[in-house]
Amino acid sequence: MADKRSIFEEVSGDVKPDSRQTNLIDANRQGARRGIRIWLHILLAMVAIMIIIGGMTRLTDSGLSITEWKPIAGAIPPMNLADWLVVFDKYQQSPEYILQNKGMSLGEFKSIYWWEWGHRQLGRSIGLVWFLGLMWFALRRQIPNGWTGRLIGIGALGGLQGALGWWMVSSGLVGRMVDVESYRLALHLGLAFIIMGLIIWYSLALKRGAPDMLQARRNREGSLAGLVTALGLLVFAQILLGALVAGIDAGRTYIDWPLMAGAFLPPESFDLKPLWSNFFENPALVQFNHRMIGYAVFLFAGFTWWRSRASALRATKQAFDWVMAVVLVQMALGITTILYAAPVEIAIIHQIGAIVVMTMILRARFVAMYPQAQSLR
Repeated sequence: MADKRSIFEEVSGDVKPDSRQTNLIDANRQGARRGIRIWLHILLAMVAIMIIIGGMTRLTDSGLSITEWKPIAGAIPPMNLADWLVVFDKYQQSPEYILQNKGMSLGEFKSIYWWEWGHRQLGRSIGLVWFLGLMWFALRRQIPNGWTGRLIGIGALGGLQGALGWWMVSSGLVGRMVDVESYRLALHLGLAFIIMGLIIWYSLALKRGAPDMLQARRNREGSLAGLVTALGLLVFAQILLGALVAGIDAGRTYIDWPLMAGAFLPPESFDLKPLWSNFFENPALVQFNHRMIGYAVFLFAGFTWWRSRASALRATKQAFDWVMAVVLVQMALGITTILYAAPVEIAIIHQIGAIVVMTMILRARFVAMYPQAQSLR
């Protein structure tokens, strides 16, 4: 029988921890978090570049240069003059060529073809990187508990995005259309930002272990989290409006500020019939709404930042400082884009700004919902 031990007896420093607390699978699954985050960061960079190239495709009127959707065979571009003449002939039968680009040379066609081909090729590459990464971690049994469905969901949304992209392009290949429908363009861009947002959120969550997240959630700053969530939704609405602006080239009209053609609201803002179509197809009203939501984003961001000053956590304040800073820069870029009639260089920087703003908002929301412990010092 073992000797009784006093409750006051000192425990030796060489006592080994209970090996039952950990096992190899748990260790591997925790260790895989870093690898999965690296994989997600690669996907995030590719999606961000995809959004930028998509913007360039729209700004250079390149999106309708490829008139077919071949997910596999379309990965191979024209390899010789005969191939180029075939794809050029198909483009010459499209409304955009007949009504807008008639007489375009083969060299000019190649310049727009490569933008659209690169956009689609990057989409294929994102799908391949997602699939290979998922298989790598799944076959090695390194996906943390509860994460398989989330990671599969990213790929499913990516597949939906490809189908939505062709649905968008097909709208510009019929009738008298020389551009894609702005509604479909807005849905396509909106889904891209949703995918990007999920990747950002998952990456932030994987950086913290589940027990740590559970403990941090008990200390969440609920009011700030609610405010920054509302700000994120407002910015998302502004991004969709930006797509409508780009879809009908509304950014290249009414190039004065703060007024529009000398008026607060241009008198032709409700000229279209039916009335509701003005909110989506009338350049005057579409740009006006984009401006008004922009002002609302600025004011609401300022209010949210002011409320964040009450937080006792330095990391929270810094996260909201970044949100306010990038919103200010983005607003300045928006005004500059208007004043210069949306040149490609400035317009694409403005779109990059939207990516940065949404990233900072998601980061601030995460910090507010799952605050890290702060040293009293």
